[in-house]
Amino acid sequence: MAFSPDGKRLASSSTDRTVKVWDSTTGQETLTLKGHTDAVISVAFSVDGKRLASASDDGTVKLWDAQPRSEARTP
Repeated sequence: MAFSPDGKRLASSSTDRTVKVWDSTTGQETLTLKGHTDAVISVAFSVDGKRLASASDDGTVKLWDAQPRSEARTP
């Protein structure tokens, strides 16, 4: 799990191969990111909170736009 720099969002990784973003004040899920093919083991927000990185047991790291529902890049 990782908090956004402003503390308003919380990102969680999961064995269901998704990354979920939550509103930290209400606990409501605001975003589900899909694209990994195995368990997601780590998540981190960029310093400005605009991007989210996720690492998976599938051997990939994905970079996501933290607000829009799209994958930004897979290195």
